[in-house]
Amino acid sequence: MHDKILILDFGSQVTQLIARRVREAQVYCEIHPCDVSDAFVRDFAPKGIILSGSHGSTYEDHELRAPQAVWDLGVPVLGICYGMQTMAAQLGGKVEWSDHREFGYAEVRVRGHTRLFDGIEDFRTGEGHGMLKVWMSHGDKVTELPPGFKLMASTPSCTIAGMADEARGYYAVQFHPEVTHTVQGKAMLTRFVREICGCRGDWVMGDYITEAVQKIREQVGDEEVILGLSGGVDSSVAAALIHRAIGDQLTCVFVDHGLLRLHEGDMVMDMFAGKLHAKVIRVDASELFLGKLAGVTDPEKKRKIIGGLFVDVFKAEAEKLKASGQGHKGATFLAQGTIYPDVIESGGAKSKKAVTIKSHHNVGGLPEQLGLKLLEPLRELFKDEVRELGVALGLPHDMVYRHPFPGPGLGVRILGEVKKEYADLLRRADAIFIEELRSTLDADSGKSWYDLTSQAFAVFLPVKSVGVMGDGRTYDYVVALRAVQTSDFMTADWAELPYALLKKVSSRIINEVRGINRVTYDVSSKPPATIEWE
Repeated sequence: MHDKILILDFGSQVTQLIARRVREAQVYCEIHPCDVSDAFVRDFAPKGIILSGSHGSTYEDHELRAPQAVWDLGVPVLGICYGMQTMAAQLGGKVEWSDHREFGYAEVRVRGHTRLFDGIEDFRTGEGHGMLKVWMSHGDKVTELPPGFKLMASTPSCTIAGMADEARGYYAVQFHPEVTHTVQGKAMLTRFVREICGCRGDWVMGDYITEAVQKIREQVGDEEVILGLSGGVDSSVAAALIHRAIGDQLTCVFVDHGLLRLHEGDMVMDMFAGKLHAKVIRVDASELFLGKLAGVTDPEKKRKIIGGLFVDVFKAEAEKLKASGQGHKGATFLAQGTIYPDVIESGGAKSKKAVTIKSHHNVGGLPEQLGLKLLEPLRELFKDEVRELGVALGLPHDMVYRHPFPGPGLGVRILGEVKKEYADLLRRADAIFIEELRSTLDADSGKSWYDLTSQAFAVFLPVKSVGVMGDGRTYDYVVALRAVQTSDFMTADWAELPYALLKKVSSRIINEVRGINRVTYDVSSKPPATIEWE
């Protein structure tokens, strides 16, 4: 059993970053809504608890409180931003509305000697005060320490920017150590989970394979598994892991919904059927998907249609497997490449304080009529952990480190109605963009621009613009190029690609893809924009 950290989510949009920093410290953790029961907290048996930030206010929203078991369990607790405020409010301190809201970069003075900050600082002032460069995002502030607490940090506008009751192992900070803008944030969270909570650093992907294989074998037994193979990183790693565990008990169903990237279907078959020797059934369902999407423009409806059709196709293939006698029982498990961020984003607290940003077609809730049990071997892992696992399983580096591709495929990169004509144009434009990113090296780092960007793709805009080709007038479609750089996908900056690269990509798309006469580049960051357009 791994030592565990429990992260209680009060609705912050960056709670996932806390978990990723804890995992980077090789400690297992899980995020759960802040309104879980006392019994849940006790049964989880954490070595420590972290309380996240929130958009809420401690004096306005009395539902946003940590369960009493958090304080009764006798384990260290770290409060972050709102987590600090609810710690103060629940343990006898005071929180008030502040007339000076802090959002963005701040320099915090470390006060007093605590285990959390011992030896951690960014610079010293002329007077010898240790200082931290941090990221603030709060309106309320703690104005009176709870009994037993001492001051740990402050800023000119926030007298209590950190507090601690070391006898009980309680620490709290008003800033966000989970974001990259807090320079020493990773060191602080590592200090909390490894030293203060005493967790072992035993969360390592190479070791995890043995554990995961054993778990899959125990769950599946001698039954058959059907897996929806999309060609993306998540389903590919899930397939490789399950195949490692149960071999021919796994049948992969590769559904071509007509919304894949250029030549993707052939590449998937070559890897899994050709190289891994897994059982793969290729289903051309493009007409079915495109037919159901005709006339649909709402992004959420498109996602739901595509997700529903996947279930229908899996059900049909499972029935075929059963009827054909492959396996002595037919498929009884449906395996999916669900990863931890999917689980978190599609969830939410009972109090509805956590907002669902978008639905995911591959998360739980499969209709009962499907008649299959669910096998999700990656649902505990973040994306970077999935990639590490893929490499450890022997999948090619280029496949494992491909940029993320949404489950609905090009269906959410074609704005508005999805048509075959649009998909064909977008496929070719996108392939040119990716090809040039891969072949263009950055002079300073020597890396390709594909490796220097976290996600890059083309988007089809359902509008036409006037252009000129030769002596003739054209009236053709527009594509937008999107390339971002991010460490966590929660925030992202648009990539400052070289003009020469953009010029070449634009020229090639307009010249080689008949039907597109204008190329634009998206210079929006996240937030306020999302990475995908839909």
